[in-house]
Amino acid sequence: MTRAPRAIRLDGLRPEPGSGFAILPEAEPIDAAEAAVAPPPKRRFSWGALFVAALSALLALSVGVWTERTVAALMSQSPALGYGALAAAGVAALALAVMLGRVLRDILRERRIEKLRERAVAVLSGGTLDEAKAVAGELGGLYAGRAGTAKGRAELADALPQLFAPRDVLAVAERCLLTPLDLAAQAQIAQAARRVSLVTAVSPRALIDIVFVLIACARLLRAIAAIYAGRPGTLGLLRLGRQTLGHLVVTGGVAAGDALIQQVVGQGLAARLSAKLGEGVLNGLLTARIGLAALAVCRPLPFVERAPPSLADVAGDLGSARGGAEPG
Repeated sequence: MTRAPRAIRLDGLRPEPGSGFAILPEAEPIDAAEAAVAPPPKRRFSWGALFVAALSALLALSVGVWTERTVAALMSQSPALGYGALAAAGVAALALAVMLGRVLRDILRERRIEKLRERAVAVLSGGTLDEAKAVAGELGGLYAGRAGTAKGRAELADALPQLFAPRDVLAVAERCLLTPLDLAAQAQIAQAARRVSLVTAVSPRALIDIVFVLIACARLLRAIAAIYAGRPGTLGLLRLGRQTLGHLVVTGGVAAGDALIQQVVGQGLAARLSAKLGEGVLNGLLTARIGLAALAVCRPLPFVERAPPSLADVAGDLGSARGGAEPG
């Protein structure tokens, strides 16, 4: 004898007092494809950019005129001093050219990664097998200079002839090349979050907290960029920071309140946290959130087979009773 189907309403379900569990808001993981799917904003004429360009040209001309006059004045007084100043100016110009070359290299590398991620998103949306293999080949070429990826590149090259679906090609490329990098990046984020949480929980001054958090976030951005695409310079780091903040705005990651703390440490423990310890936990969570956004920006591919890391994956132990200490 079979029973008739019936509907059960769950909207009135509440945990019983003392039952040992609580219904918590679920935090959405950061998806690297969110920022890649959105169309890039159109470039518009900017008076600010024109001002910076004109001011830079004026300063360059001023420095050139001052250098020429200085060398000429020293040459008229003493040829030795003049040639010394000329040599110093040549060394400075060479160093400036090297610095500008590195900045240009960083920008081109970041744009290459952005285009590769956009192509991968297009393949997942309905690309062909040849396009998927082209993306996988370019991903292998991106890490061709790293000895640690040699085994993964060899496995990918052996598996490509046996794959006939675009999604499978990107999934194997992710598994062979990006999974070890993802684990390394998550370890960096977890370490930075624990360090920020501990230092800001015991520091006596708010200014120390702000300075330390800024330094820790800058070091974390540079470490994640080095894992995926190489160590960036100063301007490259600033550009990465701007992209990371943009990703946080798009994904709504800047909002971190009671629901965020409860998601990681639980309702009961969050209610017993002291004010200073709560500050440390919150700073650690924000640092982890910034690290996850940087991971999504620096990763050459969207997440295909692996699930994107969530906040609980990298900062789930911040509110533990041991405070992340090693077991004795």
